[in-house]
Amino acid sequence: MNNTVKKFLDYLKYERNYSDNTIIGYHNHLTLFTNFIYIKKINNINDIDYNIIRNYINYLYENNYSPKSICNHISSLRSFFKYLKNEELIKNNPMILIENPKLEKKLPKYLYYEDLEKILNTPDLNTNTGIRDALILELLYVTGIRVSELVNIKIQDIDISNQKIKITGKGNKQRIVMYGKKCQELLDKYLNIRNLLLKDNNDYLILGVKGKKINDRVIRNIINNLSIKAGLNLKISPHTFRHTFATHMLNEGADLRSVQELLGHENLSTTTIYTHVTNERLRNVYLHSHPRARG
Repeated sequence: MNNTVKKFLDYLKYERNYSDNTIIGYHNHLTLFTNFIYIKKINNINDIDYNIIRNYINYLYENNYSPKSICNHISSLRSFFKYLKNEELIKNNPMILIENPKLEKKLPKYLYYEDLEKILNTPDLNTNTGIRDALILELLYVTGIRVSELVNIKIQDIDISNQKIKITGKGNKQRIVMYGKKCQELLDKYLNIRNLLLKDNNDYLILGVKGKKINDRVIRNIINNLSIKAGLNLKISPHTFRHTFATHMLNEGADLRSVQELLGHENLSTTTIYTHVTNERLRNVYLHSHPRARG
């Protein structure tokens, strides 16, 4: 079982190009499942059926895992057993009839324009790292890309003349995102000083202080520190900028299908969560503006 899990994780890393954080998540989920199977004394992977999976899900509930966490575990198992079936390592997929627990939909948190401007203007453009940090924030906001996609941008992925970037997203799928004049100005400044940050020969756009490819954790720390410096009493993550991008695009009249493509969502249903955000905004505007809505 452990060797099979390792092969699956290698498949996600080398063939599907999943991020390190995503692979760690799969590893943790499958390790817990493997331990459960071991306790149940199941030695043959073909002996894992629907009832065993249901027992495992009940085990997660009994150990106080949240519905969202259980959904993540189920998603990992679904991908794992789909892989096993495609590789003809199992006869039947026990996950086919397994459904996710129902979740209470939470609206994504995004930044209002005023708070957004505060943090975007916080980096010190008189320093090399300040220019880099300003570019990080600008790219996250103006393109809506994931932090895992940002750290993997290479110089050759950028079409400066047309202000476009080729992004490699989940499942190794590629898409094109656009950026504007302000981002171009920051990009030009950064490229002029990038060689001063570079310590070893690599093509990655965003570099850490050691001159190597920056990682997700460092970017999260940068954003957290800039948020504090900007005086924002908010918990801001790289994904907050992605939510802000989508919300602002829809607020300004972009159609849902275009936002879906720019975000790299496989299904339109994933993007529709942002319509709830914009609808809530419209409701608040109505309640505060229409004479008959005010009590």
